[in-house]
Amino acid sequence: MRVAFSSLGLGFVLLAGPAWAQAANIEAMKADAFAVVDRNADRMGRLSDAIYSYAEIGFQEVKTIALVTKTLRDAGFTVTTGVAGMPTAYMATYGTGGPVIGLMSDFDGVPATSQMPTTLEHREQVPGAPGHGEGHNTHQPTLMGAALAAKAVKDKYKIAGTIVVYGGPAEELLASRGYMVKAGLFKNVDAMLDLHVGTEFGTSYGLDNFANISVEWSFKGEQAHGARPWQGRSALDGVELMNVGVNQMREHGYDPADARIHYVISNGGKQPNVVPAEASVWYYFRAKSPAIVEHLLAWSRGIAEGAAMATKTRVSERIFSGSWPFNGNKALAELVSGNISKVGMPIWTEADVSFAKSYQKAMGAPIVGLPTEVEKLGNDRQGASTSDAGDISWNLPYVRMYIPAKPAGALAGHHWSSAIGPATPVAHKGIAAGSKALAASVIDLMTDAKALAAIRADWTAEMARWPKWRSLIPDSSTPPIHLNGEEMATYRDALKRFEYDPNSKQTYLEFMGVAYPPKEPSTEIGRLSNLLAPDMGNSSIEWDWTQQ
Repeated sequence: MRVAFSSLGLGFVLLAGPAWAQAANIEAMKADAFAVVDRNADRMGRLSDAIYSYAEIGFQEVKTIALVTKTLRDAGFTVTTGVAGMPTAYMATYGTGGPVIGLMSDFDGVPATSQMPTTLEHREQVPGAPGHGEGHNTHQPTLMGAALAAKAVKDKYKIAGTIVVYGGPAEELLASRGYMVKAGLFKNVDAMLDLHVGTEFGTSYGLDNFANISVEWSFKGEQAHGARPWQGRSALDGVELMNVGVNQMREHGYDPADARIHYVISNGGKQPNVVPAEASVWYYFRAKSPAIVEHLLAWSRGIAEGAAMATKTRVSERIFSGSWPFNGNKALAELVSGNISKVGMPIWTEADVSFAKSYQKAMGAPIVGLPTEVEKLGNDRQGASTSDAGDISWNLPYVRMYIPAKPAGALAGHHWSSAIGPATPVAHKGIAAGSKALAASVIDLMTDAKALAAIRADWTAEMARWPKWRSLIPDSSTPPIHLNGEEMATYRDALKRFEYDPNSKQTYLEFMGVAYPPKEPSTEIGRLSNLLAPDMGNSSIEWDWTQQ
């Protein structure tokens, strides 16, 4: 599917009159947008809580997308689902012509992070089930809050242009936005505003994370009885030998600062007394540059072939997805940062601060409460995290904003402790603040032709410094929409009793029967509930060397 908008002619002027009058008019627009966000804030918070309660993981976000697209459709947006070959991907448009401004986010949960909200020790809703152990449930309500506010202002002031809201599923699988780029969904979009949950309120520019490829190798052998293994050929042997080879490659294949490799055995056979005829291993390769990613992929491909030769099995490869790193645009980040400063931090209540401090105490983290000042605009340094949204930034001006929707102090990322805060009043206030900053930025981009032209020029100049982008996803690859199907099916029925109706008279926390703020713990109950068994030693990184 290739979507073409009528993009802007950069000579347009929307507002007539002296510069001071134009500025005053834009400030009035932003004030109107903020009022719309405030009116919708409770609703967006409830939608976020409902998405949290669905606990849907990548490519299985069926209920999430039904809720989101209904909200946008009811608000007057034209919604298209199933874009780029992914049932839970969508785009929603309002308006015609240029400029075309995009709003983007993901919305998937994390496997095995089920947790009761506000509960300061490990307490799963459903044992082993998925949850929102990063807080992606806050993303789409933030976009919707901004989109509805920008739409209201666009209608009132008769502003030209198009607003496009995008939903990219399966971010934790690194799996959707690269296909959306290849499908042409961002063609003629003039600027893209992305967002992510965080503990601070800010944005940045430059290279932010690593490039990545997700790939699965499947080995094919011959089944046999485990008591007579010589009659078969073990596909699992091929997988295990490949993993040994890759782990040997780690020493010589790359500087540890430049790359990360991790894997799971996605199919290891059925039971021990059956020599497995089929087995698979799934790898993520992350690195500072696409070239390093491709180098590691080629080396590992050779290892796979060698493992197949050594075990008399056959091996095939499927690349699930890939992406270049983020490269946030400086001029666009400056515009967004200015609106973040204009909005300012949420006004936290005593209950909010009490929750944050109790959470931090329970986790054994520094007790700092909640931030009171927005982050200054930063120039990113590449970290080892990855996302599937990086390709967008090499095709049009792009920036990612972080919203303050959970307190600092989690024991780890992609972890139950990270699921305690994203369905609380703290998250609701962060959503509203993010919606305001995004709406204000959309207004600037749709009314200031010079600013938008300068952003495009800055992006063009920046792109000239780098190799020309090309997708890491082969043309023969298709979105791996089968992923997580069995996992989600295992837990859906058990999770139903925890699903929240956003139209309920109760708040989500009332529905769940949990206190806000929770009682201050006397000890580090969260950290203690996460410790290794008493007879096991701690990791060396947890040792206090000064006390040895």
